[in-house]
Amino acid sequence: MFWAMFAVAAGFLGLAVLGVLAVRVFVEARRLGRQVEESARRIDRAAEDLERAAVSASRAADAL
Repeated sequence: MFWAMFAVAAGFLGLAVLGVLAVRVFVEARRLGRQVEESARRIDRAAEDLERAAVSASRAADAL
């Protein structure tokens, strides 16, 4: 009877550990998603700035 109870307890403990790890993975995946979203926004903003600078440089070159 001891071994059966031990097996059930070990199984429950294993499931609890897997549950904790799953929650940690979920939280880190959400954090990574937010970082990727912020990086995409920064890249878009930099691309817009670069485009404006290129237009300005083109106009300055045409004026010469």
